Amino acid sequence: MSALAPSVPGAQVLDLFSGSGALGLEALSRGAESVVFVERARGALGVLRANIDLLGAGEHCRVVDRDVHRFLNGPLGDFDLAVADPPYQGDDALRLVERYMADPFAHQLWLEHPWREALPLPEGSRTRRYGDTALSTITPDRSP
Repeated sequence: MSALAPSVPGAQVLDLFSGSGALGLEALSRGAESVVFVERARGALGVLRANIDLLGAGEHCRVVDRDVHRFLNGPLGDFDLAVADPPYQGDDALRLVERYMADPFAHQLWLEHPWREALPLPEGSRTRRYGDTALSTITPDRSP
Protein backbone atom coordinates (compact mmCIF):
# COMPACT_ATOMS: atom_id res chain seq x y z
CA MET A 1 0.00 0.00 0.00
CA SER A 2 2.89 2.38 0.61
CA ALA A 3 3.87 2.09 -3.08
CA LEU A 4 0.52 3.43 -4.25
CA ALA A 5 0.04 5.96 -1.43
CA PRO A 6 0.31 9.05 -3.70
CA SER A 7 -2.63 7.76 -5.80
CA VAL A 8 -4.98 7.22 -2.87
CA PRO A 9 -6.14 10.55 -1.34
CA GLY A 10 -9.61 11.39 -2.66
CA ALA A 11 -9.68 8.33 -4.93
CA GLN A 12 -12.64 6.21 -5.97
CA VAL A 13 -11.23 2.71 -5.41
CA LEU A 14 -12.31 -0.65 -6.79
CA ASP A 15 -11.11 -3.64 -4.73
CA LEU A 16 -11.42 -6.83 -6.78
CA PHE A 17 -11.17 -10.29 -5.18
CA SER A 18 -11.51 -8.36 -1.92
CA GLY A 19 -11.19 -11.18 0.58
CA SER A 20 -11.11 -9.57 4.03
CA GLY A 21 -11.03 -6.11 2.46
CA ALA A 22 -7.53 -5.31 3.68
CA LEU A 23 -6.45 -3.44 0.52
CA GLY A 24 -9.59 -1.34 0.18
CA LEU A 25 -9.82 -0.58 3.89
CA GLU A 26 -6.17 0.44 3.95
CA ALA A 27 -6.90 2.76 1.01
CA LEU A 28 -9.72 4.34 3.03
CA SER A 29 -7.39 4.82 5.99
CA ARG A 30 -4.99 6.64 3.65
CA GLY A 31 -7.63 9.05 2.36
CA ALA A 32 -9.58 7.30 -0.40
CA GLU A 33 -13.06 8.77 -0.79
CA SER A 34 -14.86 5.46 -1.36
CA VAL A 35 -14.30 1.79 -2.08
CA VAL A 36 -16.37 -0.75 -3.98
CA PHE A 37 -15.47 -4.27 -2.82
CA VAL A 38 -16.18 -7.21 -5.15
CA GLU A 39 -16.09 -10.67 -3.61
CA ARG A 40 -18.15 -13.84 -3.99
CA ALA A 41 -16.79 -16.27 -1.36
CA ARG A 42 -19.33 -16.50 1.47
CA GLY A 43 -16.72 -16.79 4.24
CA ALA A 44 -14.73 -13.84 2.93
CA LEU A 45 -17.89 -11.73 2.56
CA GLY A 46 -18.71 -12.26 6.24
CA VAL A 47 -15.22 -11.20 7.29
CA LEU A 48 -15.28 -8.25 4.88
CA ARG A 49 -18.59 -6.93 6.20
CA ALA A 50 -17.46 -7.42 9.81
CA ASN A 51 -14.24 -5.48 9.11
CA ILE A 52 -16.16 -2.61 7.51
CA ASP A 53 -18.50 -2.49 10.54
CA LEU A 54 -15.61 -2.72 13.00
CA LEU A 55 -13.96 0.29 11.38
CA GLY A 56 -17.21 2.24 11.05
CA ALA A 57 -16.50 2.70 7.34
CA GLY A 58 -19.89 1.70 5.96
CA GLU A 59 -20.80 5.08 4.51
CA HIS A 60 -17.71 4.97 2.28
CA CYS A 61 -18.07 1.35 1.18
CA ARG A 62 -20.20 -0.75 -1.10
CA VAL A 63 -19.92 -4.54 -1.08
CA VAL A 64 -20.82 -6.41 -4.25
CA ASP A 65 -21.48 -10.13 -3.84
CA ARG A 66 -20.60 -11.23 -7.35
CA ASP A 67 -17.98 -12.92 -9.48
CA VAL A 68 -15.37 -10.31 -10.43
CA HIS A 69 -15.45 -11.08 -14.16
CA ARG A 70 -19.25 -10.87 -14.30
CA PHE A 71 -19.12 -7.60 -12.36
CA LEU A 72 -16.64 -6.15 -14.86
CA ASN A 73 -18.97 -7.01 -17.74
CA GLY A 74 -21.72 -4.83 -16.26
CA PRO A 75 -22.01 -1.06 -16.00
CA LEU A 76 -19.06 0.38 -14.07
CA GLY A 77 -18.38 3.70 -12.43
CA ASP A 78 -15.34 5.82 -13.06
CA PHE A 79 -12.64 4.51 -10.74
CA ASP A 80 -9.35 6.21 -10.08
CA LEU A 81 -7.67 3.11 -8.77
CA ALA A 82 -8.36 -0.63 -8.96
CA VAL A 83 -6.54 -3.08 -6.70
CA ALA A 84 -6.73 -6.84 -7.18
CA ASP A 85 -5.36 -9.88 -5.40
CA PRO A 86 -6.89 -12.78 -7.37
CA PRO A 87 -6.41 -16.42 -6.36
CA TYR A 88 -3.04 -17.71 -7.51
CA GLN A 89 -4.59 -20.88 -8.94
CA GLY A 90 -6.39 -20.47 -12.23
CA ASP A 91 -6.34 -17.73 -14.83
CA ASP A 92 -8.00 -14.84 -12.97
CA ALA A 93 -4.95 -12.53 -13.17
CA LEU A 94 -4.56 -13.14 -16.91
CA ARG A 95 -8.27 -12.56 -17.55
CA LEU A 96 -8.16 -9.39 -15.47
CA VAL A 97 -5.22 -7.95 -17.41
CA GLU A 98 -6.85 -8.81 -20.75
CA ARG A 99 -10.14 -7.21 -19.70
CA TYR A 100 -8.39 -4.12 -18.39
CA MET A 101 -6.38 -3.61 -21.56
CA ALA A 102 -9.44 -4.07 -23.77
CA ASP A 103 -11.52 -1.55 -21.79
CA PRO A 104 -9.83 0.10 -18.78
CA PHE A 105 -12.15 0.35 -15.78
CA ALA A 106 -9.79 2.56 -13.70
CA HIS A 107 -6.97 5.01 -14.27
CA GLN A 108 -4.57 2.50 -12.70
CA LEU A 109 -4.70 -1.23 -11.93
CA TRP A 110 -2.50 -2.60 -9.15
CA LEU A 111 -2.38 -6.37 -9.46
CA GLU A 112 -0.81 -8.87 -7.08
CA HIS A 113 0.18 -12.15 -8.76
CA PRO A 114 2.78 -14.92 -8.60
CA TRP A 115 6.20 -13.70 -9.70
CA ARG A 116 6.58 -16.55 -12.19
CA GLU A 117 3.20 -15.96 -13.85
CA ALA A 118 3.72 -14.63 -17.36
CA LEU A 119 1.18 -11.88 -17.93
CA PRO A 120 0.77 -9.83 -21.12
CA LEU A 121 1.58 -6.52 -19.46
CA PRO A 122 1.62 -3.50 -21.74
CA GLU A 123 4.64 -1.30 -22.26
CA GLY A 124 5.01 1.15 -19.42
CA SER A 125 3.79 -1.27 -16.75
CA ARG A 126 5.88 -1.64 -13.64
CA THR A 127 6.38 -4.85 -11.69
CA ARG A 128 7.97 -5.11 -8.28
CA ARG A 129 9.02 -8.45 -6.83
CA TYR A 130 8.48 -9.43 -3.21
CA GLY A 131 9.76 -13.00 -2.84
CA ASP A 132 7.43 -15.25 -4.85
CA THR A 133 4.88 -12.45 -5.24
CA ALA A 134 4.81 -9.62 -7.75
CA LEU A 135 2.93 -6.35 -7.72
CA SER A 136 2.28 -4.98 -11.21
CA THR A 137 1.04 -1.48 -11.90
CA ILE A 138 -0.77 -1.05 -15.19
CA THR A 139 -1.84 2.27 -16.67
CA PRO A 140 -3.72 2.17 -19.96
CA ASP A 141 -2.52 3.99 -23.03
CA ARG A 142 -5.04 6.80 -23.30
CA SER A 143 -3.58 8.36 -26.45
CA PRO A 144 -5.95 8.89 -29.40
